[in-house]
Amino acid sequence: MSHQTGWGQPHPQQPAPHWGAWAPPPPQPGVIPLRPLQLGDVLGGALTAFRRHWKPLAGVILLVQGVGILLVAAAIGLAAFGLDSRFAAVFERPGETPASGDVASLFLYLTPVLVLTVVILVLGAGMLTALCPAVIQEAVLGRPVTFGAMWRRCWSRMPSVLGVLLCVGLLTGGPLLVLYAACFPPIVMSVHDASPPAAVFVLLLGALLWMPVMLWLGIRYSLAPAVAVCEGLGPVAAMRRSAHLVSGGWWRTVGIAGLAYLLASVVGYVIQMPFVFLGVFALIPALLAMGDTNDPGTLLLGIVGYVVCMLLGSVLGSVFQVGYPQLVLSLLYVDQRIRKEGLAESLALAASLPGGR
Repeated sequence: MSHQTGWGQPHPQQPAPHWGAWAPPPPQPGVIPLRPLQLGDVLGGALTAFRRHWKPLAGVILLVQGVGILLVAAAIGLAAFGLDSRFAAVFERPGETPASGDVASLFLYLTPVLVLTVVILVLGAGMLTALCPAVIQEAVLGRPVTFGAMWRRCWSRMPSVLGVLLCVGLLTGGPLLVLYAACFPPIVMSVHDASPPAAVFVLLLGALLWMPVMLWLGIRYSLAPAVAVCEGLGPVAAMRRSAHLVSGGWWRTVGIAGLAYLLASVVGYVIQMPFVFLGVFALIPALLAMGDTNDPGTLLLGIVGYVVCMLLGSVLGSVFQVGYPQLVLSLLYVDQRIRKEGLAESLALAASLPGGR
């Protein structure tokens, strides 16, 4: 049960209030009117929430990404420091095939870096997925959102959100992993054959057949993170609630979510383009000067400037690309509860509006 008034699980069979043309306009304490939402309400409400609360959104997203990048970079740096001294047999024999034991030892040496990278990616995904429903909880009621409050809220609900992500990931991607594991050995053993083995066609056919099922399951459980944050449920209960809320509106959910991801990609690309141009403008003079002075330091400086501009643009663009679709999914959760469970009345009461009486 959520600690926020108006966001707990509703009584069953509670009808949504009717806001007819004859009635006064529905209350709007925050980014959306408290009635069943249209496409423009969802997309526009998410954009308004992002514009009003971009500071805590960007702060949490950038902090999570920054810490993750630093940790992975440090792990890679430490691993690279010992490569030359420990695995000279792999790298210092040009034209020769290294022994399989040396290559296996190299992969074992790099395994902790890979595991750390995966752990950081999973933790970052859980944190960012928990962030947007927490923001929408307050934005719908017109309440202020602060970085500290969002950080604490995300941490408190991250275990449940991580459980949702892992369960949905295993449910949607597990069969493909099993199929890949079954087909990989025959493919490797027949790598020198003139024609591709049957396992390749089995793998491709299985992947194509599973993709629609994966999409259906992904949308069916797409509201589970918002349920886990707003209602305080565990992973399995949140997935069941998501399936109930999406039922009867699967096509609408997939359409709006698809538009949100497309819009986020376009806007993120637009944000990144100026930084790409800046990087190119920094690199071209260095290339021209390199031809005249033959100074590798000039070229290195240009490359560094290019990489910094590209990274900065990518990080800033990712704030919108990551945040906006999750805000849209969180508003779809609110919309489905308004339609099926009369959440609008509870939210109006929580916002202390006359419409909540």
